[in-house]
Amino acid sequence: RATARKHNINYKTVQSRMSYFAMKAQKKQGEFLKKLSKSKVTAMQFDDLITIEHTKMKPLSITIAVDKDRRFILAAEVSSIPAFGLLAEKSRKKYGRRRSTHEKGLKNVFEKIKNVVDQEALIESDEHNAYPKYVSRYFHTSEYKRYKGGRGCIAGQGELKKLGFDPLFTLNHTCAMFRANINRLIRKSWCTTKRVDMLQKHVDIFIHYYNMIYLKDLVPI
Repeated sequence: RATARKHNINYKTVQSRMSYFAMKAQKKQGEFLKKLSKSKVTAMQFDDLITIEHTKMKPLSITIAVDKDRRFILAAEVSSIPAFGLLAEKSRKKYGRRRSTHEKGLKNVFEKIKNVVDQEALIESDEHNAYPKYVSRYFHTSEYKRYKGGRGCIAGQGELKKLGFDPLFTLNHTCAMFRANINRLIRKSWCTTKRVDMLQKHVDIFIHYYNMIYLKDLVPI
C-alpha cells in the first residue's frame, strides 16, 4: 500500500507485479548461485525464522541459509508448522491439526545450496532436532557445529542475542534484516501474511535485493 501511495497507483497493481518480480528474482538468484559455486562457500550457517499466517495459532517457518564470511543469503524457504507452546491446544481446537511442511522446506534449501557449499565447509546451526539429518545427508564430510540458542535482545526484533559473543551472528543479523525490510515479518505489526505463496515471493524479491544491491560491493563475480 505504501508503494502504491508513493507512485500514485492502485495497490492491486503492485500486488499483480509481485509474481513477475518474484519470478525474475528467482531466476537472478539461480544465476548468482551458479557463479558463486565457482568460489565455494567455506562456512555456512542456517536456522529458521518464525512468523505467522494471519494468526499466531497458524505459525510459519522460514528456513534461511547464509554464507558466514560474505553474508550472502543462499536460500530461504517458507514452510507451514503446527502451533507450539501455550497456543498448541487452542490452535488444534479452532483450526484442527496443522500439517507441517518444515522438512520439505529444509530439503528444498539443501537442494539449492548443495553445489554452492564446499563439502569440507564449516556448517553451523542451533540445536534443532531436525537439522543433523539433513547436514549428514548433504554434507557428511563437513564439520558441523551446533550452538545452544541465546536469549534475544530488543535490538534486531529479538533476532540479535544477549551474548558476549554470538557464534551465529551473521545468520541472526540476516534474520533481523528480513524482519526490518519485510513489513509482515515485524514482530509487532498489523501487516500479516494471508497467503503463504505471496510471502515466499516477497522473500525471494528481498533475497535478490539483499545480495545484488545491499551487498553489491561484496559480489565476488
